[in-house]
Amino acid sequence: MVYIVEDDRAIRELIIYSLKNSGIECQGFIDGNDFFAVMGVNKPDLVILDIMLPCDDGLSILKKIRGAKTTADLPVIMLTAKGTEYDKVMGLDSGADDYITKPFGIMELISRVKRLIKRTQKSSDKHNFISFENISVDIPKHLVLVNGQEVVLTIKEFDTLVFLLRSVNIVHSRENILTEVWGYDYAMETRTVDAHIMSLRKKLGDGGKHVQTVRGVGYKIGSPE
Repeated sequence: MVYIVEDDRAIRELIIYSLKNSGIECQGFIDGNDFFAVMGVNKPDLVILDIMLPCDDGLSILKKIRGAKTTADLPVIMLTAKGTEYDKVMGLDSGADDYITKPFGIMELISRVKRLIKRTQKSSDKHNFISFENISVDIPKHLVLVNGQEVVLTIKEFDTLVFLLRSVNIVHSRENILTEVWGYDYAMETRTVDAHIMSLRKKLGDGGKHVQTVRGVGYKIGSPE
């Protein structure tokens, strides 16, 4: 189930029509009040969230989603007419898993929705448990522990951490991380990776020191020198 929070009726109905034609069950809302009322009863698999909304804006709604333990890891795609780098980074820093600007291609939106849902619902892995130093990850349970304490991450933060943990001390470029974690290549959006790494370090606390920047190259998991 995908929830779409979009006050523009034409855009909302286009997304609903297109997703349903692609076999994806969905429901639309015009504002945060209706959205939270329904989500309190039925949690979706993913949320498409417009940033310019009546009452609470999309960023405020996103913060509420990330602030509740039951929805902290809920995948969210921000959908907005704002396309500047600052607006994108603001959305990603607030915990969005992806960001699409209007006008957008409906097939691209559907592709991103399917990819994100697939990654979210993937429950089996040949390496179910991985760890490094004080960071431990149980992949099927989507559970991250630092010094034995649970850390709540978004889907993309979790996927980024797992990707880096699978190749300790190997440096990955931003472009490589985009391709492997997001599932598609849009090289001009490498700031997306920077924003997620910054948020990941902050949430990992003492474990964040192991997420290292290799200047001019990219990122890796390793022991601080």
